Amino acid sequence: MDRLLVLVRHGQSEWNLKNLFTGWHDVALTEQGVAEAHKAGKALKGLGYSFDIAYTSDLKRAQDTLSIILDELGQADLSVVKDQKLNERDYGDLTGLNKDDARARFGEEQVHVWRRSFDVPPPGGESLKDTAARVLPYYEDTIKPKVLGGERVLVAAHGNSLRALIMDLEGLSGEEIVQRELATGVPIIYRLNEDGSVAEKKDLAA
Repeated sequence: MDRLLVLVRHGQSEWNLKNLFTGWHDVALTEQGVAEAHKAGKALKGLGYSFDIAYTSDLKRAQDTLSIILDELGQADLSVVKDQKLNERDYGDLTGLNKDDARARFGEEQVHVWRRSFDVPPPGGESLKDTAARVLPYYEDTIKPKVLGGERVLVAAHGNSLRALIMDLEGLSGEEIVQRELATGVPIIYRLNEDGSVAEKKDLAA
C-alpha cells in the first residue's frame, strides 16, 4: 500500500513577485509560476507518480498550479476537491501592502513578529496557529483517511496552510515551523505509516 501524500506550494504569484502580503486575495500565477508548476508536474511524472484524488484551496493560484501539474501527469480529469480550509493565512490589514512599506509603517520588529511568530495575528488576520486550527481538522477528517486507505493524494496549497500540515506530519513546534521556508512549485513527497506518522520524506527542492 502506497499511503502517498504529496504537498506542493503554488507557483510564484503576481503578488509574490511584487513582495506584497497576499493572503486570501485571489491573484494569478506569473510566467515563472506557470513554469514552476510545469516543472513540478514533469518531475512527478519522471518519478513515476500518479494520483487517485487531489485537494486544493479556494484560490486560483493554487488551483491553476494543480491543473498544470495534472496536465503534465496526463491526469487532467482527476477528481479535485476545492476547499477554503486550505487557503493561505489571512493577513488581514496587511493584505496588499508591500512588505517593505509595512515595515516602514509598523516597524521592522512588529512586522517580523506578525510574519514569524506562531500565535500573534496581524490586525484583522490570522496567525499560523489560527491557520492550523482550520487546516488540521480538515486534514484529519478528509485527507488523511484517504491516504491511510491507500489512495495517492496530491495537495496544492499555500506556504502557511502547508506549514500547518508539515508541522503536524513532522512533529514540529510552532517555533520550528515558522522558520521553515517552502519553495514555490516544488513537491514534497511523504509516505505514511499505518498510524499516519511519516515513514519517508523526499523534498524535490533538496
